[in-house]
Amino acid sequence: MARMQEALSPNEAALVTGVPLKQVHRFVDAGLLEGAITRRAGARVILGRGLVGLKLAYETADVLTPEGRRRLVRRLLERPRAKTVEESAVMIDVRKIESAIRLGLDALDKARKAVAIDQDVLDGAPCFKGTRIPVHDIAAMVVNGHRKAVIQKAYPQLTAEQIELAVLYAEAYPRRGRPRRKPIWRKERPLSSERLSLRNLPRAS
Repeated sequence: MARMQEALSPNEAALVTGVPLKQVHRFVDAGLLEGAITRRAGARVILGRGLVGLKLAYETADVLTPEGRRRLVRRLLERPRAKTVEESAVMIDVRKIESAIRLGLDALDKARKAVAIDQDVLDGAPCFKGTRIPVHDIAAMVVNGHRKAVIQKAYPQLTAEQIELAVLYAEAYPRRGRPRRKPIWRKERPLSSERLSLRNLPRAS
């Protein structure tokens, strides 16, 4: 349960739970996770069990009314050690949700460990450890349709796993501030105009 005690930003929570970011904000704004939300450095964060409540609310959207989901999540937060929760004849195995979230937390942790931030390297832009390759640039290439083989040809230092981790990292920690100068690869015409969903990429194991 130790991993379930982490406090995550909405972006991190979206990645870990698989709940779309827009829905994360909606649930938080609606007070659905009351008692599992606090503020750190002026920003809202979701506490431990709130991650389970978040995923629970999202996955029951088609079978319970908004009020039913609110009661379900309230029961979950009031009984943090409960293995199941029930509402309107719908019984949920909380352990399965916790297991899925642990996998998400492991993937987030792996993405974090693959990245270094050094103010002396590209003004502190997140780069792959031991390189000057910006993680967000690689993630943008994937989203713009570049195949892994093409990216690895341009950046032979990178492995296929690092490319996957770049997308996870960028989803959890979007690029902030003014866009940097366009990288060289941006001058090329994309190989495909088809956008790839970040959520369809395989998760790091």
